[in-house]
Amino acid sequence: MSTFAAVFAPNGKAWRGTEVELGDVDVIDDVTDLMLDFAAERGSDLALLLVEADDEWFAVVRAGDDGREPRVYLSDARVVHDHPLASVLSEAGGLGAPPPSESAGARPNPVPDGDGDLLTDLGVTEDELRSLSVGGGVLPGDVLAVVAERAGFGEILDGMRL
Repeated sequence: MSTFAAVFAPNGKAWRGTEVELGDVDVIDDVTDLMLDFAAERGSDLALLLVEADDEWFAVVRAGDDGREPRVYLSDARVVHDHPLASVLSEAGGLGAPPPSESAGARPNPVPDGDGDLLTDLGVTEDELRSLSVGGGVLPGDVLAVVAERAGFGEILDGMRL
């Protein structure tokens, strides 16, 4: 499986980002620690992780909001049974994955789950995020590009994806 993951943190008005490898994470604390360490190095208390896998699904994780647990949004909860990283993220967000009988091949439409509100202050409403998640013909990478553009780090993400 091909997975792209990158963490971003603001430093004043400028965002910084770096691609990260998440293949060996077993628990959400591994992900959160990586995110918060990156944010702290940049003098920020906020970090966003964008994940895209196999042009099939994406996830957004937000950490650093006043010591709260990480906030997670998964574009298709059906993938948690087939992708270990999605499983780790869903456990952290308390997402309700459909049973395996309803997973990836059984229904044609994605089943978004999680905190759709996590990007509202960065320019992407919950309704828009959910609409982009289930919109026909919209690839996960395109959704993440919209998220990055609205938040102010679109060019950084584009540079990583080239």
